[in-house]
Order: sequence, then C-alpha cells, then structure tokens
Amino acid sequence: MFAKFFNSYKDGNLILQIVTGMMLGAIVGFVAFKTGSESAKQIVNTISILGDLFVGALKAVAPVLVFVLVLFAVSVKHVKSSSKGFKNVITYYIIGTLGASFIAVGASFLFPVELSLKGVEAVSSTAPQALSQILKTILFKIVDNPINAIATGNYIGILAWAIAGGIALRQASSETKNFISNISDATTKIVRFIIRLAPFGIFGIVAFSVYDSGGSSLLEYAKLLAVLVGVMFFVALIINPLIAFIALRKNPYPLVFTCLKESGITAFFTRSSAANIPVNLNLCKKLKLKEEIYSVSIPLGAAMNMAGAAITISVLALAAVNSVEHVQISFANAFLLSVISAVGACGASGVPGGSLMLIPLACSLFNIPNDIAMQVVAVGVAIGVIQDSVETALNSSSDVLFTAVASMKDER
Repeated sequence: MFAKFFNSYKDGNLILQIVTGMMLGAIVGFVAFKTGSESAKQIVNTISILGDLFVGALKAVAPVLVFVLVLFAVSVKHVKSSSKGFKNVITYYIIGTLGASFIAVGASFLFPVELSLKGVEAVSSTAPQALSQILKTILFKIVDNPINAIATGNYIGILAWAIAGGIALRQASSETKNFISNISDATTKIVRFIIRLAPFGIFGIVAFSVYDSGGSSLLEYAKLLAVLVGVMFFVALIINPLIAFIALRKNPYPLVFTCLKESGITAFFTRSSAANIPVNLNLCKKLKLKEEIYSVSIPLGAAMNMAGAAITISVLALAAVNSVEHVQISFANAFLLSVISAVGACGASGVPGGSLMLIPLACSLFNIPNDIAMQVVAVGVAIGVIQDSVETALNSSSDVLFTAVASMKDER
C-alpha cells in the first residue's frame, strides 16, 4: 500500500502536487487563523517545520551543487565564459534588470505613492551608504575563502573558485575527471530528491504565512503593493517576452509560461533566488538546454539578474521621496535612480528581503535622511509576504528564461 502510494507520488505531476500543497496549506492556515486557539497555533507551528526543512535543504545543497557543477562544466566540458552563448546571457541579464528599473521609475511617476511614516518603527540594521561600498563588497566576495564561501552561500565567491579550479583541472587525468563527473551526478540525484519534497515544504510554508498575516497587515499598503506587483507582472509578461522575441524571432510565451510555472511558483514560496538554484538547474535540464551555459548562468543569475529587486528599490525609494516635502525629482535624478537601482540590485543577496537593505542607498540620491529611509524599509518588511515572493518569482524565472533564450539562439 505504502509502496504504491510512494510510486504514484514519485511519478506524479510535480506542479500539480505543488499547487495541491499550496491549496491545502492555505486552507489549514486560514482555519487556524479564524480559530485563534493556542492548539491551532501549535499545529501551524508544527506544520511550518516542513517548510523550514525544505528551504533549509535547498539552501544547504545549493552552494555545493553550484560549486560541483561549475567545476565539472569548466574542467570536463571546457566551458568558456567568453563563448557567444554565455555573453548573450549576461547581456540579457543586464538589459532585463535595467529595463525593469526604468519601467518601475516610470510607473512611480504615473501612479505616485505616499506613505505615512509617522509611528513606523525604524529598522536598526546597517545599510550600505554608497555605490562604491557595494562594489567593494562584491570584489571582496570574489576573493573569499572557498570553504567559507560555500558555508555562507557566497555564490560570487563560489563561482570564482569553481571557475578557477575548473581551469586548473583541465589538464588533469581522465580518472580525476571521471571522479568529478561522478560527484556531479551524485549531487544532482540528491537535488532531485529534495525537489520531489517541494509539495510538503510549500504546504508548511503557505500554512504558516496565511496564519501569521491573516491578510489584514497588507491592506494599509494596498496601493504600494499594486504598483510593485503590477510593474513586476508587466516586466514578466511584456518586457521579458519582448527581449525573448527580439532574440529568437518566434512566439516567446510558451517558454515564458513554462519558466513562470516551473520556476516562478517554487521561488514565490521559498522567497530565495539562492534556494531556487537547484530547481532552475533541473528545469534547464528538462528543457534540454546547453549544460555548459546553464551550469554557470543559473547561479550567476541568482547573484546578478535582479529585475524584481531593481523594481522594489526604485518604487520604494520614490515612495519615500513622495512622502517627504520639498524634494524635487528631475529627469536626470530619475535616470540616475534607475541605474543605481539596477546596479545596487546586483549586490542584493539572494535571500528573503535581500533587496530592502539597498533602499537607503537609492534614497541617499535625494538627500533623504537615513532614519526616514529605514522606516521605508520597515514598510517593505510589512508587505514582504507578497512583494518579496513576487520579486523572487520574477528574478528566478527570468534566470531560466534568459538562459534558455541564449542557449536556443546559440544552437542556430
């Protein structure tokens, strides 16, 4: 009986299973919220462990997976980062992030949002104060200790060491290369097992999220959310497909919807581009893309392809500007904000809420005091249940989309 159920689950449609887990989690969370009893709270907290375990497993395996796959790709497959396909991926990442930032600034002018910052508790975390500080941080991440980079999820450092190690091992013996290949296969099998557990993990995540918020905490910031989510949907359904169409000269929407469905849904709930790397790598393999491209572009995208983060930084920074009197916005400042948001987004960590701490950097362009900017960050935290989820879904699904476009174009 159990074996039959296990085989049925293993061979079932993963997306359908995820949606089922999401619906069951929403029902359990809503019922527990309405009940309001201590026992209901304990039940939801217990169920939420499933979500914590799933996200924790993804975050644990992702750094090792990236290091092993990139090392294997560079040493055995002789990946050349200067190849035309890889250059195209980087180009699409840059265009997508910049385009998203410009659209966000334009939407903020068309639909200005003002926030009542009085009484909002200021966030005490430290935020970067200058663009040079972000660039400096990125450079130091590159030269991080490889063991520390894997332990802390520093994907820029992991990529640097994996590429360097792969180049150094190109002249290694065939036995060494076979060993690396076997390690890569073993790591991939572990990832596949974890991905099959996604329905249970998402069940736990959704149950806790619905119970914790109850939906009431988002009503006050409905207009801000509408602008944020509206821009993200516009980029996902108009701008990204336009980029894909220009590159491939064919209907991009089947590919776009596949990426949104199989990458975006999982990313929506994990709220972590880094944790979604194994899911994206698995999807790229399913789409039969070039491994020498996606094995590097996917982890790189989790670090630098941040269209959603650029949107969040731009919209919230301009919301802060609209909320402070006597602050004038010129076209030059708006353009500079777009560029700073895009560059700053590349320095955002691939973890839940990673883009929020870059908001003070954008606010500094308009001489907005840091304490005011940090209160806007607090607003971002309050709406993060939806904002950060949609942002991550856009970021992560775009990684696969642009990688697929570059891979398909390279095959022509």
